[in-house]
Amino acid sequence: MLAAAPLLARAELWGYVDGAGVAHVAPVQVDARYRLLLGESAAQKVPGKNDSAAGLVTWLGFAPEVKVLMPALREAAAAHQIDIELLKAIIAVESAFNAKAVSPRGAVGLMQILPASADLSTEQLLDPRTNILAGARLMADLIRRHAGIDVALAAWNAGEGTVRKHGGQMPPIPETRAHVHQVLELYWALLQARPPAPETRLRIQPNLSEASR
Repeated sequence: MLAAAPLLARAELWGYVDGAGVAHVAPVQVDARYRLLLGESAAQKVPGKNDSAAGLVTWLGFAPEVKVLMPALREAAAAHQIDIELLKAIIAVESAFNAKAVSPRGAVGLMQILPASADLSTEQLLDPRTNILAGARLMADLIRRHAGIDVALAAWNAGEGTVRKHGGQMPPIPETRAHVHQVLELYWALLQARPPAPETRLRIQPNLSEASR
């Protein structure tokens, strides 16, 4: 539904984490320490383990372009009952948080949405809040219609028609499998890094010896 064919190009993000735990990122390979975190070449490494998630989690924690989008991400997550960490992972893999990204296939903005899929114009989808809200709605619909987030992500990347042709399962398309792998790996890493929810209630169990009297 969201893409009739695999995207041919995505923004690149190069980076490394130094000895102090600081993540350094750039749109190009500045020197030999930088390795490709996001981009077509990185996606094509998969199947096979991609170990870029830790550096991306660090970057997502302090990058100004991520922080400025947090209100929209929270709004979209609440409105469409979708995990905010999943939205972050999709955006990181799709556009590296470049709100102005437009693919050769015409997918637009942060979540790389085709205007026809969201019933919105290119100009509307270049607005970050509009793009995130539309993407969250579309992704929540895909999750409801498909068995598992992995298949929903495959439909996001390759199109629902392609998923249906393969019996509602993950299609054997290397680019699609790479895309799903990257999003899920980053999503899991973000979940692991998320602080535990604060305690809001206290329940005291009765003393068992007293309760038995």
